[in-house]
Amino acid sequence: MKNGIRFHVILAATVCLAGLSGFAQSTGEATYKAKCQNCHGAAGLADTAIGLAWKIKPVTDPEVKKMGLAEMIEITRNGKGKMQTFKDKLSDAEIKAAVEYFRTLVK
Repeated sequence: MKNGIRFHVILAATVCLAGLSGFAQSTGEATYKAKCQNCHGAAGLADTAIGLAWKIKPVTDPEVKKMGLAEMIEITRNGKGKMQTFKDKLSDAEIKAAVEYFRTLVK
């Protein structure tokens, strides 16, 4: 009986902790992973097949590093070169959050 109760308590705690870890991901990180990572890569290094084929500059590139937040938001909103526009797919808040997350990838 005690083992059964202990098992259920541990199971409930594990499920709760697993659920909480999903909330740890920021909106910007989640948006980046869903909409940007395919081209820009998990670490922002543009090391994906698309990133390499389209010669996307990584987050560590000096030209990318010197871009301001507003400029990156504008590029994300309206697209640039082969980059698609996201103004009809994401809210302004989602775009800003994704760009802010992308900027944290600079090492």
